[in-house]
Amino acid sequence: GTRVPIQNLFDYLEGGDSLDDFLEGFPPITREHAIAVLELAKSSLAKELATV
Repeated sequence: GTRVPIQNLFDYLEGGDSLDDFLEGFPPITREHAIAVLELAKSSLAKELATV
């Protein structure tokens, strides 16, 4: 499969693009995979904030 750096997803979102825009730019990535990455980042951030 094609490897896409996770940073690309965050760059799209930070730039104001939608998840759909990202998925159009990277057709090998499924919506489910992108959402899984976002959920993992959300969970990781929540754990990090809980220790502050």
